[in-house]
Amino acid sequence: MKITLDIAKFLLEAAEKKAKEMGLAENIAIVDDGANLVAFHRMDHAKIGGIDISQNKAWTSVALQMPTSNLAQAAQPGNPSFGINTTNHGKIVILGGGIPLKIGETIVGGIGVSGGTSQQDIEVANAAVQALEGLIQHHESRNITYRIGSN
Repeated sequence: MKITLDIAKFLLEAAEKKAKEMGLAENIAIVDDGANLVAFHRMDHAKIGGIDISQNKAWTSVALQMPTSNLAQAAQPGNPSFGINTTNHGKIVILGGGIPLKIGETIVGGIGVSGGTSQQDIEVANAAVQALEGLIQHHESRNITYRIGSN
């Protein structure tokens, strides 16, 4: 399965729903297995600084094949990955909220969320991860369709 635009929209919707439940305005990015942006959504009133952060969280989760929260401790002064966030033209993000999207052990994409605390961003991103797991379990990915607009 590839992260198509329809699947990305489905994941954005799941993340946005969770963010609204939590009273958050989030920036949400979905990337494919090559860390290329597939879809991005900036909720009303989400901070514009979070646009790049969310996209870079998604990129980091795929590029380093791990949740961005795993980097937070390792990147502290004196630890083995100190300074990693200065590599790749500063694109690596060590804040929580970036999670690889997997089917089994295969990374098929990533999600990045920015706008709340790291823990809140992780919770919103996990809503999309769970939505993807539901798609996989029910083999519904071929039936997802979306319309943009009200008509």
